[in-house]
Amino acid sequence: MKIGIIGAGQLGRMLALAGYPLGINCIFLGHDQHSPGGLVSAIHVGELDNTTDLNSLATSVDVITYEFENISVEALESVSSNVPVYPQITALATAQDRLKEKQLFESLRIPTADYVSVNESADLKSVGKTLGWPVVLKSRRLGYDGRSQHVVNSTSELESAWNALNKVPAIAESWVNFKRELSLIGVRGANGEIAFYPLSENVHEDGILRTTVAPYEDAAMHNTAKNWLFEIMEKFDYRGVLTVEFFHTEKGLVANEMAPRVHNSGHWTIEGAETSQFENHLRAVLGLPLGNTKPRGHAAMLNFIGSMPNIIDTLKIPGAHLHDYCKDPRLNRKVGHLTLLENSRESILKRLAHVKTTVTQTLAS
Repeated sequence: MKIGIIGAGQLGRMLALAGYPLGINCIFLGHDQHSPGGLVSAIHVGELDNTTDLNSLATSVDVITYEFENISVEALESVSSNVPVYPQITALATAQDRLKEKQLFESLRIPTADYVSVNESADLKSVGKTLGWPVVLKSRRLGYDGRSQHVVNSTSELESAWNALNKVPAIAESWVNFKRELSLIGVRGANGEIAFYPLSENVHEDGILRTTVAPYEDAAMHNTAKNWLFEIMEKFDYRGVLTVEFFHTEKGLVANEMAPRVHNSGHWTIEGAETSQFENHLRAVLGLPLGNTKPRGHAAMLNFIGSMPNIIDTLKIPGAHLHDYCKDPRLNRKVGHLTLLENSRESILKRLAHVKTTVTQTLAS
């Protein structure tokens, strides 16, 4: 069984590593043979939007999947007649465009932030009256990890922010006051079977995920989020892992965005669940039975941003599971993560706080 993966970053790397015990081989299409994925599996070095390079990958595999959203839908459609592509291209096209994403949520009656579409200068004038201040201006396409997003408090700031985005099509969203950020990861198989992981609680800084703790135990919210993910998956006849990020507000959950792929907030599942999100994604796209998503206690994931901590000091931490993506250090770059497991939420929160302090000291030394 061979799976072609478009993109060769850390998500692809973890997919490949999850496949080996099952006899599944992953082949990447990526820019650099020394990328995280290319260091653990075969790689076609090429352009991700080039139909020739995509077709070269397609001839070597049974199915194609992808590890990030910024891929040409048109290029994917050109190869989909020769080899199956999962998750479905229609879901990818929706997730690529924040306006289409908002419209999808609205059509399924999933609460989301109020918004105004911004396509020309005249659209900026109504934003404050419609949404109030502050608002978040986001480009409709290509933004992730806080990129291409600006929080603004006036029309003049909004105009400056849109200029900074080079006046690309955008949306202005009302500011959401939230208690915490949560995400739910689900997986849907070839025959429509669906499994869900528990809600995860996430902390972002500067738009980049820093920590995840799971499970976040709230049965009512979990069931609500499950029902919404189910509706999205059914709409697209979805196959693979799907993640939706939510704001937990006083009025309940508000959907922020979705990702039709394995997700950073699910890294804890490698050690913390019976079957990781990565293995289940491979199972789904190949038409294999889904694995159990039950958590093994309580887990915490700590992202390493910019540079890795001292490996010797980090490996001395009892029960720490270290993942080094083999990336060069760079500002705001996700270069690795660490997972911890405990028997209770109170214990995992204490461990995480202690380890964060320890790791910060090793980074500073």
